[in-house]
Amino acid sequence: MSGRGYTVFDTAVGRCGIAWGELGLLGVQLPEAREIETRRRLFRLFPDARELRPPPEIHSAIDGIAALLRGKAADLSDVRLDMTGIPPFNARVYEFTRTIPRGETMTYGEVASRLRASGAVHSVSQAIAKNPFMIIVPCHRVLEAGGYADRISANSGSISKRRLLSLEGAGSPGSKTLFDVLLPVAPPRPQG
Repeated sequence: MSGRGYTVFDTAVGRCGIAWGELGLLGVQLPEAREIETRRRLFRLFPDARELRPPPEIHSAIDGIAALLRGKAADLSDVRLDMTGIPPFNARVYEFTRTIPRGETMTYGEVASRLRASGAVHSVSQAIAKNPFMIIVPCHRVLEAGGYADRISANSGSISKRRLLSLEGAGSPGSKTLFDVLLPVAPPRPQG
């Protein structure tokens, strides 16, 4: 990869954006209400990036993101992230969040505890809110203790955690996640 680039691409939930540099992925922007708003946000976040054809590694990430947003499984664990300028604690949160399996959730407190920083619940929530790597770092899988699953980071566009989790099948029968508490599956109605 040479220089910084970005592109906008189609998904089942709208036009997303992705930016990259020589060290890897710089950020993912989920769709705003209109494509021009998605492009504006990318420009504000990465003013030195040019619209380019994505290199193979980024094209693979785009394919994975598009698959996940269609409700399909995709492994994005090998996507290189450019963590330049990311605070060390946030980088630890992002690395751990990437290990949360599809369709499962954790709370901010559980993430803090796993990072051996149990007093850092607020710091975890702040890191999640600033996640520039939407979907690749699945911050939608990290919820408040009460299970609040609405909007996510600034890069989430108009998509909510609840919608992303439903695409992953969280809350479906047999899934044991905090999401089940939020939206339990209604029992079948008796016929007759």
